[in-house]
Amino acid sequence: MDEVVKIVNDIKAGNIKPIYFLMGEEPYYIDKLSDFIEQNVLSEEEKGFNQTVLYGRDVTIDDIVSTAKRYPMMAERQVVIVKEAQELSRTIDKIESYLENPMESTVLVFCYKYKTLDKRKKATKLLAQKGIVYESKKLYENQVGDWIKRVLAGKKYSIEPKAAAMLVEFLGTDLSKINNELEKLQIILPAGSTINPQHIEENIGFSKDFNNFELLKALGSRNQAKAFHIAHYFSENPKANPLVVTTGIVFGFFVKVLKYHGLKDKNPKNVAVALGISTYFLNDYDVALKNYPMKKVSQIITSLRKIDVKSKGVGANLSQADLLKEMLYTIFN
Repeated sequence: MDEVVKIVNDIKAGNIKPIYFLMGEEPYYIDKLSDFIEQNVLSEEEKGFNQTVLYGRDVTIDDIVSTAKRYPMMAERQVVIVKEAQELSRTIDKIESYLENPMESTVLVFCYKYKTLDKRKKATKLLAQKGIVYESKKLYENQVGDWIKRVLAGKKYSIEPKAAAMLVEFLGTDLSKINNELEKLQIILPAGSTINPQHIEENIGFSKDFNNFELLKALGSRNQAKAFHIAHYFSENPKANPLVVTTGIVFGFFVKVLKYHGLKDKNPKNVAVALGISTYFLNDYDVALKNYPMKKVSQIITSLRKIDVKSKGVGANLSQADLLKEMLYTIFN
């Protein structure tokens, strides 16, 4: 994120490079930087003749170079943005000749999503020499909560830890999806608000009481009544709570509990890093650690693997409700 801020600030200060190669597994910042360049480098009057958006599936490298070599009309520079540039991955090396002597009056932007260039190649080295190469890396799940807090803080909002956890649970690490939902909440709630689980449930549709986050808490604390209650809700709403997702999350939880058992250093911050979780959730793992000895955790993990296979229709023809019950009986007994 710091690198993104620096790129934006440099552009605002007039330090504009002839080439921006935006690549990586996380498309959110690629889109943000591309949109910023598209909206801010040229004035509205200049954009009509001097801003071109191309799509990698529709053009060749020769087409891009030809467009980039044009001179701007009644403006200091032109902007050429190549979206879906990853479609050109087989021929991207052909850009080398242009990179050796790029047009100073052209701002050429590549949006190369879900892939990265080989840093050993000549084209990549030239890109770094002549312009900016930005790699947008996927965040780990335990990093997304802090990202949500930073994004909201920048817009004068805050969020309760459980609400952030609900967003991560249901939307994963897809920053674009999470940001879209946050923007919906910002339309509804005034600046200065603190987003809570009730806001998430009422406006986004995720139940604050019946979700995998609450199921894990119930399992960790051996609260059988609550766990079976949540499982029943899941069975009644299978589309919103697919079994394959639930078994995967529960499996991951007990794998981390097993790893926790094996840690010699039980310092909370070090444990959170080792398990790849937020310190906010550490208490849930502390409780599970006391309730499930290492041998029992190993047995649970073995059983969960079998249930996961059954959930995919292999070796059994059981309903989601039956498989959920089997999973809970296995864990609690």
